[in-house]
Amino acid sequence: MKKIIVLGLGKVGTLAAELLHDSGFEVTGIDLKQSNSNLPFTTKILDLNSTDGIAVEFGSHDAVLSCLPFHLNVQLAEMAHQAGVHYFDLTEDVPTTKAIIDLSKTSKGLMAPQCGLAPGFVGIVGADLIEQFDDCRSCRMRVGALPQNPTGLMGYAFNWSPEGVVNEYLNDCEVIEGGERKWVSAMEWLEDIYIDGIKLEAFTTSGGLGTMCDTYLGKVDNIDYKTMRYPGHVALMNFFFHELLMRDHRTEAGEILVKAKPPVEDDVVYVHVAAEGTIDGRLQRKEFVRGYRPIEVAGKRRTAISWTTAGSVVAIIEMVRDGKLPNSGFLKQEDVPLNSFLNTSTGSFYSR
Repeated sequence: MKKIIVLGLGKVGTLAAELLHDSGFEVTGIDLKQSNSNLPFTTKILDLNSTDGIAVEFGSHDAVLSCLPFHLNVQLAEMAHQAGVHYFDLTEDVPTTKAIIDLSKTSKGLMAPQCGLAPGFVGIVGADLIEQFDDCRSCRMRVGALPQNPTGLMGYAFNWSPEGVVNEYLNDCEVIEGGERKWVSAMEWLEDIYIDGIKLEAFTTSGGLGTMCDTYLGKVDNIDYKTMRYPGHVALMNFFFHELLMRDHRTEAGEILVKAKPPVEDDVVYVHVAAEGTIDGRLQRKEFVRGYRPIEVAGKRRTAISWTTAGSVVAIIEMVRDGKLPNSGFLKQEDVPLNSFLNTSTGSFYSR
């Protein structure tokens, strides 16, 4: 795997393409509009409605990485499947992933959605903790992408795709509770969490577990994923979506929220993963707790959400290229060894 297409050259897509270029890949970045001319890789302008044009590009590359909104990914995965190339994306959307799982049953290349932060890196960490126990009774995964210096009652800034945020705030959430697989409402199961003395609230959101319920049903009695925000956020979001009925106007809701809380440069990504179980008959708890902030990557200062998301998928692509992961079928994030991930050139960012 040497030649790879990156679809969508926003902040995350551009950084992922730069990191892939730095890791030795021959990269072609494709977007609907003209990109920065100073980029170190080839760029092309292509309308995604031009399926013939996309098919030609896919046929001349070894892999494709989609950094586009989740609703576009099923069609792109189908085209990658038809071209027989590897497919990667960052989606948190459950129906999208299920469609890609079906494609993987007959794929020539690897089908690897959910390779971002959550789902993605958080699942790699969670699986690593679970494997340290003889018998694991619970694994709780929490991620929060936040402004370092919040303002207003919402305490938030939309540094991530508003479409993705609205999707995870409204869609039902898969969990394992008491050994049973269940679906629960988003923005529920509210709890308090403290990281470095900072109080945060955590609540259920959709998609963060990826395929972990499939993997650990019957093995771990309790698994759930929650998003972390500053206190008071979820009450306002429930009011906005449910009392004001913005749940019925998702596109408009995303536009309103971004206009009210635009992206910031000084952000922080909190990762809090905790597992409990027995080792040699003794009950123990293991935790992975980190606060990731902007760093310099590929010669520029990058927001925490940009480099943690782009870095995760690039590290996985490096591992596939280097033979450390399968090159066909479907890739579950929990099958990615954490130590091998951290030992890649890009994955090493998470050890800083």
